[in-house]
Amino acid sequence: MWLQGERMTGALVAFCAVLAPAGYILYMLTLLIAARRTPVPRWTGEMLRGIGGLQVWSMLEVVMLGILVALIKIASLATVEPSIGMYAFGAAVLLFPMIMTSFDSRDLWQRIDWVDRETPAPAPPEASLDPE
Repeated sequence: MWLQGERMTGALVAFCAVLAPAGYILYMLTLLIAARRTPVPRWTGEMLRGIGGLQVWSMLEVVMLGILVALIKIASLATVEPSIGMYAFGAAVLLFPMIMTSFDSRDLWQRIDWVDRETPAPAPPEASLDPE
């Protein structure tokens, strides 16, 4: 898209399909590394508050549906051979729900070492990763 003059669309697709998911995975890795420390650092709470905003922009399901529609439409015109990129994208689509179901943000929130030793109110609902 970028090379065909659709720079804005190409930038949005690159952000939603590559940059936001990669940022989300790095964000979660940082949280998991922080969760292993004793005591859990206070900055972990700030990260827990902000993770909902990054998760919204990782629209892998929408991109996957677009890929499937494009593959069905192009099937009669060309031969498509999936390679490493498609397998990696499929793995990411499966990885995200696994992360969301196994990560307990409430437990991590309770373990954070707050300066005043008093746990503040729970994180806002949009920061919660639990499917409840």
